[in-house]
Amino acid sequence: MMKLLVSVRTVAEAAIAAEGGADFIDLKEPRAGALGGLPVAVIGDIVGALRASGCRLPVSATIGDLPMHDVEDIVQQARAVAACGVDYVKVGIERGDGAAAVLQALSALPFAVVPVFIADHGLDLGLVATALHFPGVMADTADKLSGSLFDCVPVAGLQRFVALARSAGTMVGLAGALRHTHLPMLAALSPDFAGFRSAVCRGDRGSALDAALLRGLADAVTGRRNPVPG
Repeated sequence: MMKLLVSVRTVAEAAIAAEGGADFIDLKEPRAGALGGLPVAVIGDIVGALRASGCRLPVSATIGDLPMHDVEDIVQQARAVAACGVDYVKVGIERGDGAAAVLQALSALPFAVVPVFIADHGLDLGLVATALHFPGVMADTADKLSGSLFDCVPVAGLQRFVALARSAGTMVGLAGALRHTHLPMLAALSPDFAGFRSAVCRGDRGSALDAALLRGLADAVTGRRNPVPG
């Protein structure tokens, strides 16, 4: 069954996600870009608060939107985020020059990294194929105002992305301005998890997480009720 990843930016939002039906808690600053990174001190505080409360859900955190040519900075930031005690460090991978070198550098790190392939201009499945030794891969979008992941990548392309990861036994996730209306398409693709932020905020993705919206989404994902358009 597809699991629900919810992105949060504060201790309070993390508690809402943990109590509201999230399967993965993802730490990011949505006001700072697609994979906007939180300060490492904030990441540490959120992880500490979750663990102190008894929450054992897997926690991921992004390193921020860093250009592919800054390999050294990417590695340093990944190390800093991992030191906060997260289960997975998410790193955005832009297609084009430098991406292969970043993936190679990340491969040498002694903690769990999840490459997030930015799909605004499609997915480079050849590049994805070089990353299947990581514990997981994701597809996401950078521009959340221009539509969803499904507007950037044809369903057939997403099917190939999911199948490629499945063939290697690699966890696979989809994200990118996803809404309730996308749940049937997500169910058909059957990724291991789908990531949401906009759909669980009353305003835009930069506004506060809403507990009622999250519970409704969690219920829809688990099939406890029909998806509500939104």
